[in-house]
Amino acid sequence: MKLIRKERPRVTNSITERVSTGCGYLYVTVGFDKDGTLIEVFAALGKAGGCSHCQNEALTRAISLGLKFGVPVEEFIKELIGNECPGKKLWPEDERVLSCADGIGQVLRNHNGCYKA
Repeated sequence: MKLIRKERPRVTNSITERVSTGCGYLYVTVGFDKDGTLIEVFAALGKAGGCSHCQNEALTRAISLGLKFGVPVEEFIKELIGNECPGKKLWPEDERVLSCADGIGQVLRNHNGCYKA
């Protein structure tokens, strides 16, 4: 079985959501193609640089690559939601973001299939 990589359109529509994490604000941007299919994700902490920035960039590049090869976004959501950094249970449970990965998973879940071009 040969995997076929979808090319990124030159122009996309996107939504950016600010997520409050134990590491500070995480800005997660999800991009959609003209059909409203989620095709890419970017994440950046409000603080520039550092290991967390590098880890988030690597994670979102891997997610975007998977999406381009047809991996259903639900697979990423299942893997990301629930990942927990130690000592980050600072918010009420319905607002809780356990880690940057958990925050990215929540944003993917919140916006999967919701964009209408």
